[in-house]
Amino acid sequence: MHVFMNFPLWAALIAIVFSQVIKIPINLIVTKTFKPGLAFSNGGMPSSHSAAVAALTTSIGIVEGISSTMFAVSCVFSIIVMFDASGVRKQAGEQAILLNQLRKDLLYLIEGAKDWGKKAEYEKRQELKELLGHEPIEVFFGGLTGICLALLLYMLY
Repeated sequence: MHVFMNFPLWAALIAIVFSQVIKIPINLIVTKTFKPGLAFSNGGMPSSHSAAVAALTTSIGIVEGISSTMFAVSCVFSIIVMFDASGVRKQAGEQAILLNQLRKDLLYLIEGAKDWGKKAEYEKRQELKELLGHEPIEVFFGGLTGICLALLLYMLY
């Protein structure tokens, strides 16, 4: 039953859910398209990874104090996750875009010779996921979302 009293855990989990769900109305406002699947996808505004680790670190700072070892560990962990979200994963997404385009170009060239269009869909390779990482602004607002949620939840807790 102690897990239900673990404020940092619940703050981080709520930050993930909130950040994933809020992507739907943000996308609707910006692009005028309703995509409920965004709640279960990578990338987008705000970064749920950043929101989760920021909420975790903030809530640990509230509960344990900012001079605690746990806060230090969580802070370093958060920095690594946020850096990865906007760096390595973003680059992987950009490479996926290029590889998908190369695949389309190659298929176009060999389509007549190999009857690619007649093959069943399961025989074709799936495209790589292109939306893997975040722009720095998405990471920033994800972190800000996590901090604000942790503070708000602590006041309600």
